[in-house]
Amino acid sequence: MPRVPGYKPLQDALDAAYAQASAGKGLERHADEKPFTRQPLMETTRLVGVGFPIGQALKKTGESVRLLELRGPDAARAEILGAIVYLAAAYIHLEPKK
Repeated sequence: MPRVPGYKPLQDALDAAYAQASAGKGLERHADEKPFTRQPLMETTRLVGVGFPIGQALKKTGESVRLLELRGPDAARAEILGAIVYLAAAYIHLEPKK
């Protein structure tokens, strides 16, 4: 997809969420050498429904507010990236199955 002028901050945020899931905390704690769609997040979503990742995203956004006050913007931003990943999982779960 071509880069659209004025959207770099959005692309940077999405890239940071991808990096957190694929090379950071997500990879270290959850991957177990499985592709994203076979990791616990997606398996649990298949079992209980899309409310799981959406609920987790809500929890993470609430935690980001608390962390902003306790540990500052870097900790809050890391939690927000986690929420983005959970919302992406909801999006993936809702994609038409091929």
